[in-house]
Amino acid sequence: MTPVLIVLGVLFALVVILALWVAGIYNSLVSLRNRFKNAFAQIDVQLKRRYDLIPNLVEVAKGYMKHESTTLEAVIKARNIALAASQSAAANPADANAVKGLLSAESGLTGALSRLMVVSEQYPDLKANQNMMQLTEELTSTENKVSFARQAYNDCVMTYNTARETFPNVVFAGMFSFLPAELFKIDDPTERNAPKVQFT
Repeated sequence: MTPVLIVLGVLFALVVILALWVAGIYNSLVSLRNRFKNAFAQIDVQLKRRYDLIPNLVEVAKGYMKHESTTLEAVIKARNIALAASQSAAANPADANAVKGLLSAESGLTGALSRLMVVSEQYPDLKANQNMMQLTEELTSTENKVSFARQAYNDCVMTYNTARETFPNVVFAGMFSFLPAELFKIDDPTERNAPKVQFT
């Protein structure tokens, strides 16, 4: 073999090794991105369940809270806004703005539900209604499931963001359009608690 062929063979081997290394980085980032998207899908399932429970809750409350139509309408409006934001975020969980929009909408819905629960405390017959008790129990259970799904999602996002920000991945992450993912967090500490839906 001539020295030129040896040099070309070594260069070719280095190019192949470099290509395989970059492909490995790309594949690991894809895997981590898909993992956090799947984790968001689990949140989305629970949020949809929650959104489906709210109209039933409002319908039961309507019969007892005839003078509280503003509160009931606010809950339905907040639910519809949150549902639309959830659908937008579910379409692309990697879109940080869509996730931020969902967080904002969820904050509004939590506030509206809290106001509904405070007002409903003034109606003893409503508190004793079997349907209302069952719906509030299901809503509480769903809130817990959302919390667990959110924690799993945030863990996946943290792993993904850490992987894309470490060297040498950071060099290729921007090149291959691996954008940072948004954590599903609540900025207002008063909203960290699930709305109180237990009737005593």
